Amino acid sequence: MPEQNRQFIFASRPVGYPKESDFNIVTSPMPAPGDGEVLVRTCYLSVDPYMRGRMRKAKSYAASLEIGEVVLGGTVGQIVKSKHPDFQEGDIVKAYLGWQEYGIAGGEAVQKVNPSLAPISTALGVLGMPGLTAYFGLLETGRLKDGEHVLVSGAAGAVGSTAGQIAKIKGCRVVGVAGTDEKVKHVVNDLGFDDAINYNSVTDFDSKLQQVCPDGIDVYFDNTGGPVTDAVFLNINVRGRMAICGQISQYNSQETELGPRLLWQLIAKRARVEGLLVSDFAERHEAGLRQMGEWVQTGKLKYRETITEGFENAATAFISMLKGGNIGKQLVKVSEPE
Repeated sequence: MPEQNRQFIFASRPVGYPKESDFNIVTSPMPAPGDGEVLVRTCYLSVDPYMRGRMRKAKSYAASLEIGEVVLGGTVGQIVKSKHPDFQEGDIVKAYLGWQEYGIAGGEAVQKVNPSLAPISTALGVLGMPGLTAYFGLLETGRLKDGEHVLVSGAAGAVGSTAGQIAKIKGCRVVGVAGTDEKVKHVVNDLGFDDAINYNSVTDFDSKLQQVCPDGIDVYFDNTGGPVTDAVFLNINVRGRMAICGQISQYNSQETELGPRLLWQLIAKRARVEGLLVSDFAERHEAGLRQMGEWVQTGKLKYRETITEGFENAATAFISMLKGGNIGKQLVKVSEPE
């Protein structure tokens, strides 16, 4: 084991899209676990859209990342030293250790990962936070009923691709919205969506949604916001539901966009708009993961990962993800488990 630990430090608040200069790699002495703690070597680290919001100096659902802190994020890794009776050296665990090669966590802050269920990387994707967000966001916040008409934005991403497939499992007609022709083909041909559109090829979203959703939209799972979401207000069905999971089209905006004021449509349609955080359902995560694991093992739920090799490329992977460079879950591979 090396004597030094490499970490990505948050160097400056991004203006618009982040730049690699907004992050610095530093070295620090290898940490040592105290009583009740474990030392974890990172195998995979996660980059996710929500991280961009935490880089703003603004009120949010969680504290802003401060300059000089280790960049936040989920990790899957292997315990190399343990001073906790429930964890042994060699255990694969999921934790929230941020962008660093080694990290210390208390026993209450790590969860064991079962390598026999699926590749360990899935604990940060389809069998982790993104998968649970899709599961509870669609079934609970979206109040999905079997056989409904569903639209998913960000459909080729980690959350959207899972949400659309869950809707298909429930017998729904599902349309996806993605940013490239390749992603459109992926969600239809590989994931089984009924139809999909490339938002970069559309100028009149209202007309396009009428075309691809001729029976309207009962449930909209929103990962992006922007003009697609504006058009959904005009195409939502009576008693329809909009589950607002993300607004990635806005995360790097330097000025707030003024969209059309369409809340009157909620009166006409008696529709519901509700935001969600996966932490709202924390007490039910274990049950959700059991169901998701069953779907993955039986082939009902497919997943794709975009994996960037090398710890030093974490910032590059993060920026690429924000610009739509990934299909499925974006990960950074740091090391192999032993």
